[in-house]
Amino acid sequence: QVQLVESGGGLVQPGGSLRLSCAASGSIFSIYVMGWYRQAPGKQRELVATITSGGSKNYADSVKGRFTISRDNAKNTVYLQMNSLKPEDTAVYYCNAKDWGDLDYWGQGTQVTVSS
Repeated sequence: QVQLVESGGGLVQPGGSLRLSCAASGSIFSIYVMGWYRQAPGKQRELVATITSGGSKNYADSVKGRFTISRDNAKNTVYLQMNSLKPEDTAVYYCNAKDWGDLDYWGQGTQVTVSS
């Protein structure tokens, strides 16, 4: 089992920045990829960014050049640095981890609101 705890959401003006954190605990040795997904009201959950245990990164086209995913293995934490935020980035952001058995784990979600 893997537990994920997110933090760092909030209200920010357009053009602003936020950093989300996701701390993993439990059977972290079994994780091979972690990432961030988001879900806006009335929309399906969508991938934002992922990072593998080897450090390979993948981003949704809508956030490329603005968001950066990173990980601190010593702290078992994944970060999402979000710059140049837009109103359309408003959503609940979820941390995700996948293990080698192809099981998915999810955090509780953190609200990001971009509004003036």
